[in-house]
Amino acid sequence: MDTIDRINIRLKSLKEYVVFLEKYQGIAAAVLEKDLEKRGFIGHYLHLSAEIVIDISNLLNAEYKFRPAQDASESILILGEEGVIEKDFAKHFSKIAGFRNILIHEYLKIDYKIVADNLNKYLADFEKFARQVAKYLT
Repeated sequence: MDTIDRINIRLKSLKEYVVFLEKYQGIAAAVLEKDLEKRGFIGHYLHLSAEIVIDISNLLNAEYKFRPAQDASESILILGEEGVIEKDFAKHFSKIAGFRNILIHEYLKIDYKIVADNLNKYLADFEKFARQVAKYLT
């Protein structure tokens, strides 16, 4: 399987996760604090979506031999520098890497207001990222 196929598989999964998460847009932090099930699967699918963005960024950086990234956030920024995605969008969306780190490393003390805010703030950005990457690949 070549790199483009690997990216396309990830784009397909990302679109599925976004459709799933759209059902929960507007959810309040208080609901997440009380409802372990919703908290779990919203956090899980946001985490997977962020991982996909980072994976795709790393795959594109390697495939097209862009400059090496020092971290996940920079990997997304490089896509903006190279014209894969809009530069201003890359600057904004690169923050998703930090949110992913919160979900992974600070899972015992997650502020569910941050989770709810990011669900509402970034969900459309996942779609925008997918569209811009797909356009670049065609």
